[in-house]
Amino acid sequence: MIIESIELQNYRNYDQLHMEFSPGTNILYGNNAQGKTNILEAVYVCCTTKSHRGSKDREMIRFQNDESHIKLTVRKRDVPYRIDMHLKKNKAKGVAINGIPIRRASELFGIVNVVFFSPEDLNLIKNGPAERRKFIDLELCQLNKLYVHSLVSYNRVLLQRNKLLKELFFHPEYEETLDVWDMQLVQYGKEVIRFREEFIGQLNEIICEIHRKLSGGKETLKIVYDPNSGAEELEAGLARSRSQDVKQKTTLVGPHRDDIGFYIDDIDIRKFGSQGQQRTAALSLKLAEIELVKKLVRDYPILLLDDVLSELDGERQNHLLSAIDHIQTMITCTGLDDFVSHQFKINRVFQVVKGHVYMPKGF
Repeated sequence: MIIESIELQNYRNYDQLHMEFSPGTNILYGNNAQGKTNILEAVYVCCTTKSHRGSKDREMIRFQNDESHIKLTVRKRDVPYRIDMHLKKNKAKGVAINGIPIRRASELFGIVNVVFFSPEDLNLIKNGPAERRKFIDLELCQLNKLYVHSLVSYNRVLLQRNKLLKELFFHPEYEETLDVWDMQLVQYGKEVIRFREEFIGQLNEIICEIHRKLSGGKETLKIVYDPNSGAEELEAGLARSRSQDVKQKTTLVGPHRDDIGFYIDDIDIRKFGSQGQQRTAALSLKLAEIELVKKLVRDYPILLLDDVLSELDGERQNHLLSAIDHIQTMITCTGLDDFVSHQFKINRVFQVVKGHVYMPKGF
């Protein structure tokens, strides 16, 4: 799969923009705060309907405008696709594929698979469980439409249950209706847990070899799914926790409190790993994500690298660059020195200056 071009209108700091990408490596360079990351964000939003920054639609619209437009042209197995996305300030976003509007975001998943890698991802292991759950959800939603349905349904029921728990303080007689929500929570929760277990198992098969190479054969990395409750114990766990749920006015048991454990030689590196070990494990995780997409979709994803090279040492830069030389990649950076020193093949270069993009001579 290849992204051929992107058009932006009233998006972030861009008034109008049209860019045509190379199927190989595309470098976007320029000083800080010029709009390089905004282009990668627009690509990601158009492929997944969500911003990697967690921004709301109205925050992505250029100041003093009411709507923004992103248009992405993609070629997948020689079939052309055009994705149009309208972001609106006070309404839901509109999405069309080849000119036909879609009703659900899940209809967009699977057309283009993207892997986003930013400096924040290097802290994935050091940060809290919410970040690691977000990683699982973002990747699984692109790979499995059934997971999207289960997760959306689970979150909807969870929201309603938590709302009811807050209302019980004023209306204790409503407590009997908790059984209805518990039944649905168990149904969708079991599905979410099983999909996550399978996903972590698939990642584990791939990540071990990648991490061994990255660490020079010194370390063996293992990922462990750390569920808040097993699929079969979920119903009993909810029943046991009910009185505590009512006291705290929130649901304390379920996959919304899951985590992933990272172990090097049986040592939990979330707690006891050095910063270098945590960063190397995060890099291994991202490279394993690329290989897993290739294995499941039978095509490499588009890789979006947002200023990651500046955060890695020379050895890890080399390994990352050699691992991605056969994938369409979009890289943002402040200069081209790293690529020249590594003799890395660059197919197309764009210079970004205050919301305008230029193609320098000589490339």
